[in-house]
Amino acid sequence: MEKDILTTAQTAKLLGVSVRTAQLLIEAGSVPSWKTPGGHRRVYRTDIEALIEGGECATPSASATVIVVTSKERIQSYEGLFATVPECVAEIFADLHAALFAIASVRPHAIVVDLIDGDPERSDFLQSLAANQSLGHSRILAVVASGQAAPSGGLHRVTCAGTSEEAVVAIRRSLADTGQAAMPSDALPFPVALNEGQRLVALERSGLLDTPPEETFDRLTWLASQTLNAPISLLTLLTPTRQWFKSRLGLDLPETPRSWAFCNYTILQKGTFSVEDLAKDSRFADNPAVAGDTGFRFYAGVPVLDHAGFPVGSLCVIDYKRRALEPREAQALSALAALASSEIRLRATERQLRESLRREERKDPARGRTPAASTS
Repeated sequence: MEKDILTTAQTAKLLGVSVRTAQLLIEAGSVPSWKTPGGHRRVYRTDIEALIEGGECATPSASATVIVVTSKERIQSYEGLFATVPECVAEIFADLHAALFAIASVRPHAIVVDLIDGDPERSDFLQSLAANQSLGHSRILAVVASGQAAPSGGLHRVTCAGTSEEAVVAIRRSLADTGQAAMPSDALPFPVALNEGQRLVALERSGLLDTPPEETFDRLTWLASQTLNAPISLLTLLTPTRQWFKSRLGLDLPETPRSWAFCNYTILQKGTFSVEDLAKDSRFADNPAVAGDTGFRFYAGVPVLDHAGFPVGSLCVIDYKRRALEPREAQALSALAALASSEIRLRATERQLRESLRREERKDPARGRTPAASTS
């Protein structure tokens, strides 16, 4: 019986991940667990084996992407609502085919179908989503007007909201960390999203932390520095305690305490976050990197996202003199951050492909063998 109960280290070995990743997965609730009287986490082997056999990848993966299907007239309204939600990235569609392709591509945390106008095609679309068993990982919400008939026809999976605002509130609540993963944000010296624990799991899964410099990312920080005429450019990754630089230009430090990171605010944004004069901003005036006549003055950064929509860090520039960020500069920095995000997503896709091939080889060892050369 004892062999059927695993420690965190044993869970990590079985899943083929680091102990830190296993710990984050357990704390986030992605891996079922319980506490011993001594306060240690334990996991049933059968739960881990079920995850390995049943999932597309060896470990369960959360998502911070929300798909919204609505009319063209209401797209801007939804963009405004989700702009204030730091826990997710919303992809909003009026075209049903484009929405279906996105749903199949990103495995969203939630799908919102707006039926305020009673559109029959969107209603049928909702029916097909609710009947799709492969979407069991996604929450499905329908926005229906007050007095409007709720969707029917076996839609027990669908949650109804009276307004788009109610739908967004429900989604944000469902995205929040629970249990051990929930971080006491009031006690932290920097702001965090409600799903910070899940973001940290995503960062661990990226495989980027504490790795050697790479030309792919060094090119981007060089371009950011040149394009924005800034002496410092960084690609940052935010751990629970550190701001680690995957790429850095103009700065000797390989990392700083996370409490120093201006990027704590960047990863809560949907676009560019900039500060003209850090010394005059109450959030940063006492920051050790800002204090004194030789401290940093200007900052601009854009979130860098993984394949599931989690902001693992940012691409940013820093200057020793105060300045304003021009629209052209903000656009350029956003484009470079998007390239960094694309590179991280590509690596995740390649990693998932390798994992799938390894699982197939375990099921059928003969697949991984190279045919012997003929001697005739």
